[in-house]
Amino acid sequence: MRKKIIIGNWKMNLNLSEAQDLAFKLKGEVNTKTLAEVAVCPSFVYLSAISNILKGSNIYLGAQNMSNQESGAFTGEISPLMLKDFNVKMVIIGHSERRQVFNETDEDINAKIKTALKHEFTPIFCCGEELKTREANKAEEFVKNQVLAGIKDLSKEQIEKLIVAYEPIWAIGTGKVCSGEDANKIIKMIRNVIKEKSSVDISERVRILYGGSVKSDNFNETIKYSDIDGGLVGGASLKADEFLKLVSLAGNAHEQSQSHPASV
Repeated sequence: MRKKIIIGNWKMNLNLSEAQDLAFKLKGEVNTKTLAEVAVCPSFVYLSAISNILKGSNIYLGAQNMSNQESGAFTGEISPLMLKDFNVKMVIIGHSERRQVFNETDEDINAKIKTALKHEFTPIFCCGEELKTREANKAEEFVKNQVLAGIKDLSKEQIEKLIVAYEPIWAIGTGKVCSGEDANKIIKMIRNVIKEKSSVDISERVRILYGGSVKSDNFNETIKYSDIDGGLVGGASLKADEFLKLVSLAGNAHEQSQSHPASV
């Protein structure tokens, strides 16, 4: 049974004291009784401070991006070897903002996934379509091609180590809502792509998250679907109370899925 997970992407937000305060609050609430797994991805400059706070906790530390190079003349980039110094376990790769704002290509993302796996990080591989793609009824085809490009040349064993996050770009910070049904439809398709490139067993073990303006007042309708394994959370991860509500909703959904494994 796949365990639900909630991952907080703090993006370029919070100063040091705010980041530390948030980490302390989460550490105080997330424990062995928490039914969902939890991870946070602070800014690079705060990884050391947040790593020290979370040491010995049940919260995974993640990074928001990573170079596909280990070292060299790459001003401003962050090496996977550097991330290892801070007990980082996960790396967000291919976030829509990296694709749109920083022009990362499918090839860039595939290279980063391979580098992350080489260094034993869990890649949080993001995919998702723009509004014009969805309105043209090409969302499934577009996302499928993104997934295929991202996992190109990966072995079955490597594919199994991924976390995939479906984030419809048109539902991020726009006020538009992607229903749980629509999200689950795309996520089922992603799971089928993984099945075709690996095996049924592996596809049933890979966790696929939803990541489009996740908030506690809309997430309960999304997380109830059996193929949705958690959330990649942006703005709502910056407030401890709101983030912990999402963790609780995911935990409840996990508990219900164990009692009714094929409910939705």
